[in-house]
Amino acid sequence: MSTATSEAARRRTFAVISHPDAGKSTMTEALALHASAITQAGAVHGKAGRRGVTSDWMEMERARGISITSAALRFDYRGHMFNLVDTPGHADFSEDTYRVLAAVDCAVMLLDAAKGMEPQTMKLFEVCRHRRIPVITFVNKWDRPGQEPLELLDEIEERTGLRPTPVTWPIGVAGNFHGVVDRMEGRAVRYTRTPGGATKALETELTPEQGAAELGADWTRAWEETDLLAAIGAEHDQKAFEAHESTPVLFGAALSNFGVARLLDVLVDLAPAPAPRPDVEGTVRPLDAPFSGLVFKVQANMDPAHRDRIAFVRVCSGRFERGMVLTHAATGRPFATKYAQSVFGQERATIDEAYPGDVVGLVNATALRPGDTLYEGKPVEFPPIPSFAPEHFAVARSRSTAKSKQFRRGIDQLDGEGVIQVLRSDLRGDQAPVLAAVGPMQFEVVQHRLATEFGAEIILDRLEYTLALRTDAESAEVLRRQRGAEVLSRSRDQALLAVFTDQWRMRSIQREHEGLTLEPLIAGRGIPGATG
Repeated sequence: MSTATSEAARRRTFAVISHPDAGKSTMTEALALHASAITQAGAVHGKAGRRGVTSDWMEMERARGISITSAALRFDYRGHMFNLVDTPGHADFSEDTYRVLAAVDCAVMLLDAAKGMEPQTMKLFEVCRHRRIPVITFVNKWDRPGQEPLELLDEIEERTGLRPTPVTWPIGVAGNFHGVVDRMEGRAVRYTRTPGGATKALETELTPEQGAAELGADWTRAWEETDLLAAIGAEHDQKAFEAHESTPVLFGAALSNFGVARLLDVLVDLAPAPAPRPDVEGTVRPLDAPFSGLVFKVQANMDPAHRDRIAFVRVCSGRFERGMVLTHAATGRPFATKYAQSVFGQERATIDEAYPGDVVGLVNATALRPGDTLYEGKPVEFPPIPSFAPEHFAVARSRSTAKSKQFRRGIDQLDGEGVIQVLRSDLRGDQAPVLAAVGPMQFEVVQHRLATEFGAEIILDRLEYTLALRTDAESAEVLRRQRGAEVLSRSRDQALLAVFTDQWRMRSIQREHEGLTLEPLIAGRGIPGATG
């Protein structure tokens, strides 16, 4: 077995995903705590004197208590290297979440014990299904009132088609949480919360006699329900899990650190290690092939003192060595990797080598964009990462003409990161670009970052368009004369986009002018909500 293959076997690269407010950032912090990567867990709102969470490093994230950008955390646990990618906590930033899912081998899906399968949860399940990403389900907030556990299992199966196979089962109804029955290990554990929930919860194994004496009816009910699960065959099957046919289920409470250690163990024992990836032609690139990597995230100004730009690269094959000169597949040009780092939230450390599954931060990567491939040796290019068709549009102008250079530099920076899509209008010129977003909160992020990172306050004038399609030069001449439509060019590739107030106006124009070229943005075809 080659070094790359053996090192890949001990990697676990996964994302934490869910509907907003289900506790993603809190879970990320709790996992890092239990792996001893941090000594005290932060709180999303920093309550009771606790610091903020490691993964929510942006000022705007900490002020609002939601994740706005994805964050990578790297740590060791039980002899395995974990690459944990936290994802944005709001549907307006779904595009960032989809990029992350192109870089992971497994997903931990959090469900709110009271709310169950929510709309954003369902969308993410569908993306995982499309990408054949195995899903581990963690029912969070069991220390608060919620649904019956058997009802939640029925909902998971009915809504997703995945067969739930509980690894742990709660002792006590939601809101009266004592501990869990560990079905795979055949034991019961009681949890005791530590002050403030900032350190690891205490775990005590219970004998049948202790459980019956101390927990009474809740103990009896938990074991009766586990007998029922056994009777209906709700047992873990590794092949079914990896084929995205079943999902292991755990119960806990991330804020209290209940059940988090068991989730780490399940990730080690059940989550798949990195596997060979197909390139854009469908040819599988072996793990021990020369280095190749996929850029899935670009982020600038993580460190205000340096104002640099980091490209997050998922290693797909081979051994990465700091200083190696790679080829940028999109341009064919060499790319030097002198400044390579591992990232833990906003903290960084120089990384000298990495293997398949690892996430490497390449500093000052001004030429790289999400979806780019880097390689050594024989050329390879991985499939592009889908982007979303924008549904919200606004004209951006600098509030001060004296800040026009900072304004343009900031707009170009955010476009390169994929924070927003930047479109050019012949009607308005370069000083008034049209910003296109999946959700309106993206505009708030642009305003905040331009003001704080570039000193350029902006004015946004919302446009009435809700639909964008690809067109060509000939059709553009016709469309420019239509009411309720406009032709814009995309900054990153000069593609012509026709935007419309709504589908009814688009169809009306099509009826009046047959033969117009109006096509979906195609790179992400087949993925819910995605285009290219």
